[in-house]
Amino acid sequence: MTKQDLIRKMAEEAKITRAQAGEALNAFLDGVREGLEIDGSVTLVGFGTFKVKELGEREGRNPSTGEAISIPSRRVVRFAAGKNLKVSMN
Repeated sequence: MTKQDLIRKMAEEAKITRAQAGEALNAFLDGVREGLEIDGSVTLVGFGTFKVKELGEREGRNPSTGEAISIPSRRVVRFAAGKNLKVSMN
């Protein structure tokens, strides 16, 4: 499902225009992004939790030359599905 498919589905379910659904989805995504920046996690009870995880610096290899390279630390977002989502998938 693409973002446009999701907007279409939201518009149908909520009986609103696609433009309104698009604005609502963008507001939701901005809220999740801000929540992750500020708190480091966003929990949607029954759906799941988005968390920021810090990956430390590590050593890797250049696949072409085999030379060792340093891969810098970075922050990544992880998602853990909630109970209701897990149950609905099985």
